[in-house]
Amino acid sequence: MPKKLRLTGDPVADKLLSEDPFALLTGLLLDQQFPMEHAFAGPRKIADRMGGFSIDKIAETDVDEFVELCVQPPAIHRYGTSMARRVHALALHVIENYKGKAANIWKAGKPDGKEVFRRVKALPGFGDQKARIFVALLGKQLGVTPDGWREAAGAYGEEGSRRSIADVTSAETLAEVRAFKKAAKAAVSAEDKAVKG
Repeated sequence: MPKKLRLTGDPVADKLLSEDPFALLTGLLLDQQFPMEHAFAGPRKIADRMGGFSIDKIAETDVDEFVELCVQPPAIHRYGTSMARRVHALALHVIENYKGKAANIWKAGKPDGKEVFRRVKALPGFGDQKARIFVALLGKQLGVTPDGWREAAGAYGEEGSRRSIADVTSAETLAEVRAFKKAAKAAVSAEDKAVKG
């Protein structure tokens, strides 16, 4: 993963995300009901408390101890306890299924976009939307472009879109993505009111 990501506004956090595929997966796992840049800064908080970021260290740490470490202020997430348990489960899953190398999810056996999507969606804490966003992030920012990746990413894979973290490359694009999300949320809310009205 040689490309430099700029997802958090914190050069140290971004360096970790750029260099460690499991850190990047962890960031996306944390990206729900929490500001994007704070979610993706989570791996750095974990690294600061564990003397480095290591999938093996996370998996080998007793889950309750790991939760304690993650909920210390500033917590890795507003729902620190449940998200820490998910990060721990994700580490175990990647170790058991991908030999501890998160990049094997998109590299092992040279999978096409559909298969990368299937593998990501099968990860603990990942659903359909999160998996599509991750496929888009791989393709748009990290040059991981297997056949069919844009189709697998759906609308998140559209060139020039500003829908998700996959499109964040600067403070400006972060603001654009945030504005898109806010508008989408408002549209859903207005639709709900119309249906109930």
